[in-house]
Amino acid sequence: MTIRVRSLTDPHERHAAIPALSDLRIRIFRAWPYLYDGTADYEAAYLAEFIREPGAVLIVAHDGDAVVGAATASPMAGQKPEFQLPLRAHGMDVARIFYFGESVLLPDHHGQGIGHQFFDARETAARAAGAVQASFCAVIRREDHPMRPDSPRDLSPFWRARGYAPVEGLTTMLKWLDLGDAVESPHQMQFWMRDL
Repeated sequence: MTIRVRSLTDPHERHAAIPALSDLRIRIFRAWPYLYDGTADYEAAYLAEFIREPGAVLIVAHDGDAVVGAATASPMAGQKPEFQLPLRAHGMDVARIFYFGESVLLPDHHGQGIGHQFFDARETAARAAGAVQASFCAVIRREDHPMRPDSPRDLSPFWRARGYAPVEGLTTMLKWLDLGDAVESPHQMQFWMRDL
C-alpha cells in the first residue's frame, strides 16, 4: 500500500481522527524512551484541546484506512506555561516560535521518508504563520535506566540533519505516569531548535 501523508484541516475530520490518534500515541509512547502509561480518556482530552488551538497543525499518515503516524505543531504562544516559560527566561520571543509536538510513527513504517514529510509540513506551516524558529522537546533519560534497551533508537542524527540542535541549558519538566509506577513523576525535557 502507498502511504498517504496529509494535513487535516477540517474540524470534523480532526475530531473523527481522535480515537485512532489516541491509540497511536499510547502505543508509541509506551516504548523507550517515554515509557508512558497513557489512557484513552486522557489522550482524547489532550487531542481535543490541541485541535481547538488556533493555528494548530495536524498531519496524519495513512496506510490504506489505518492511521500509522501523526505529527502536530502550533504557535508557541498557545502552548502551556511549561513550554513557554523556559524560552521566555532565555529571552526568546515566543510569538515568533512554532512548537512541534509529537511526531509518532509505527515501527513498520520507519525508513520510508515519512518523518521528513512530517517535518516539511510543520516547517511550512510555521513559516506561513510568521514564525522564525521551530522547536520541540525530547525526554532525557539516565544512561543506567533499568528499562533502557541494549541498542536504543537514537533520533538525534535525524534531527541534526534537519538543522535542529539542543539548546544548552534550555529544558523543562513534564509529568506523566511511567510504566509500572503508581503515580505521575516529573521528567526533564530538552529543547531542540532551529531557525526557519
